[in-house]
Amino acid sequence: MTLTVAAGQFASAGDVETDIATVVRAVQQAGGADLLVMPELFLGGYRLPPIVVGESDPRLQPIADAAAAAGTVVLVGACLDGPDGFTISTLAFGLGDDPAARRVYDKQNPCGDEGQHVVPGSESVIIDVRGWAVGLSICYDGCFPEHARAVALAGAEVYAASVAYFAGSAHRREVYYRARAVENGMYAVVSGLSGSVAGAEFDGGSAVYDPEGRILASVEETEGLAIATLDRPLLKATRAAHTMLADVREPGPVVRR
Repeated sequence: MTLTVAAGQFASAGDVETDIATVVRAVQQAGGADLLVMPELFLGGYRLPPIVVGESDPRLQPIADAAAAAGTVVLVGACLDGPDGFTISTLAFGLGDDPAARRVYDKQNPCGDEGQHVVPGSESVIIDVRGWAVGLSICYDGCFPEHARAVALAGAEVYAASVAYFAGSAHRREVYYRARAVENGMYAVVSGLSGSVAGAEFDGGSAVYDPEGRILASVEETEGLAIATLDRPLLKATRAAHTMLADVREPGPVVRR
């Protein structure tokens, strides 16, 4: 069984309604992909404090309609209001039988000044997309090997990351997601914010990596989609040949000598 994925690389207008229209356009451009991943905090753009979006905001309906029409599960970054405070989160559209927006994941590792405005999520999350197990990540989460390893050990075959990397940090971003793919023998789908928001420049970096960390598709322009078809036999063969995930052990005590 294959899974066609699209990693979106787009500039946020810094306006929720305009950004919603961009997501709808991306769904249409994805051409019926099974999964479309959009960048971190895309609705309203990456800024601090973030623009807060309601999960039941009626303005989100065009995304739900587009996802249903295309048969695509769409993951979109937004700041949401939760019981413990604001969170940097992922909204899912077209997941299961529910056409409405669903809050599926809250970023567990706020980065830097983000912690002054949002609270961390408390759970790692895997969603089912067309029979594939997709682990969710938001930007700084992917800098921690333990984050990807946790969902891989729980059965994730794909690591879907919504990110917003400032211009000049491309090397670190690429190293992180190549490593997360190869050390867990799983695909990585990375959607990066591009353009300028609130005076900051973002450099995209959207790509799809195979289970050995090789690029299957990437976005070379400012905006666009990296589209690739993921193959489960390749994933299984990679994990059989490179057994780091199966061989992982708890480290022993650290001693100084």
